[in-house]
Amino acid sequence: MSKRTATELQSASTTEADMAENTIAQAYGGRDGWEDEFESDEDVVDGRRMSRMERRWYVRMDVDQVLPAIEESDEKPAAPDVFIPGVHQLGKDEILEPDDSVYIMRHTMNVNWPCLSFDVLRDNLGDERQRFPATAYIVAGTQADVAKNNEITVYKMNSLHRTQKEDDDSDSEDEDDDDALDEDPILEYRSIPHLGGVNRVRAQPLSASSPLPPVSQPYYVASWSETGKVHVWDVRPLIEALDVPGYAADKSRTHTPAFTVNSHGRAEGFAMDWASSGGANPSALRLLTGDIQAKIYLTTTTPSGFNALAQPFVGHTSSVEDLQWSPVDATVFASCSADQSVLVWDVRTKGRRSVAGIEHAHDADVNVISWNRAGNQSSRFLLSGGDEGGIKVWDLRNVKKKGSSDPDPIPVATFMWHRAPITSIEWHPTEDSIFAASGADDQTTLWDLAVEQDDEEQAVPPQLLFVHQGQKDVKEVHWHPQIPGAVISTALDGFNVFKTISV
Repeated sequence: MSKRTATELQSASTTEADMAENTIAQAYGGRDGWEDEFESDEDVVDGRRMSRMERRWYVRMDVDQVLPAIEESDEKPAAPDVFIPGVHQLGKDEILEPDDSVYIMRHTMNVNWPCLSFDVLRDNLGDERQRFPATAYIVAGTQADVAKNNEITVYKMNSLHRTQKEDDDSDSEDEDDDDALDEDPILEYRSIPHLGGVNRVRAQPLSASSPLPPVSQPYYVASWSETGKVHVWDVRPLIEALDVPGYAADKSRTHTPAFTVNSHGRAEGFAMDWASSGGANPSALRLLTGDIQAKIYLTTTTPSGFNALAQPFVGHTSSVEDLQWSPVDATVFASCSADQSVLVWDVRTKGRRSVAGIEHAHDADVNVISWNRAGNQSSRFLLSGGDEGGIKVWDLRNVKKKGSSDPDPIPVATFMWHRAPITSIEWHPTEDSIFAASGADDQTTLWDLAVEQDDEEQAVPPQLLFVHQGQKDVKEVHWHPQIPGAVISTALDGFNVFKTISV
């Protein structure tokens, strides 16, 4: 599968052209709350009003074009040439140039080694943050040249300023306001050694009402190593070292795993998901891990520490690619596999067998899934992304029970926009109709299911809000739960952090 080639990734320097970012933003009624601030309805080109689509999309430019001398002329400039992935092709001497008018914020950050996986860490800076410059914390695992050079790294992304537009008034009264600056971001980090490439990293869940634990308490992160081990790390001291000058993290606490899951033997894996037990014991954690030999193991916490259960969950016939705990039922989880299926499980079931599922969810490997967590009414919806590039939305009330002769359910929606395997997919944390996806076609896409389908077939699906490009081999994308609309993605050439006018 394409995402496993990341273990062969090599550090590469990129040119400015390689880092050029491309956007597709599709207007839709009532959702574009930032439009009045950043767009003008009076843009006229060649005697006609430009459509919102024309103002938002990337232009294609010939890098070898010789520009004529600038002369005074009443002739209006030509409208930008809109570039649509899958519809248009770049010429030999053409590059994509970003249209920053469609971004509230857009930053690129290079790192020492590419990261196949990362997760967003909660912080104490508050929820629903709108002001700039923004700050974000993430944890990532590297894909270094040799096993001993890999690391688990906590990054602090500072000075994430609002993106300035070309037509911004530099003489405005707000020019000295930090909110209006457009400076390069500052990337700080603290790392701990990790033997083997990191296939996936996930941080323990913290509820929206829970602050960051004090430094005396752990903040756990699990890493899936290519060696077949799943390590649990306490990264709370690393966050403190980034925030408090002079603070020195205790290496005996940070450099040694708090626990290691050895249940998978030497079989590596990618699938992993945490959950909090909630209820009467909110501090209790549950960790699911799935490997390439089709086995899923459960690890729980007790007052005395972690406990890896010996009996695996079995039912898939090929590699387990992703896992998701139910947001409403503490004993239920879903899995997807290279056997093209999506299965639903209940940990209370005897024999560790699945209770329901979709046997033929995709025509190829099912790479990723995401369970909607925006509210109880939305928790019945599950997203899946396949190796064929398809994205599907499932209503879990329709999945057939184990042993049933009923046919597989029909997906609520299917999108075939991406031209390569889907590598990551995630519902928006609060908007129950919006999700983000990434693919091996170098696209990160934002979607809204609330947009109605047109009767006539269109080159661009109405539900496709935005396409962000410019990264090479995008591997994972996450929404920032405390900065509404902010998206972070990781790829061969580093991280992108952006916020669009569409979400």
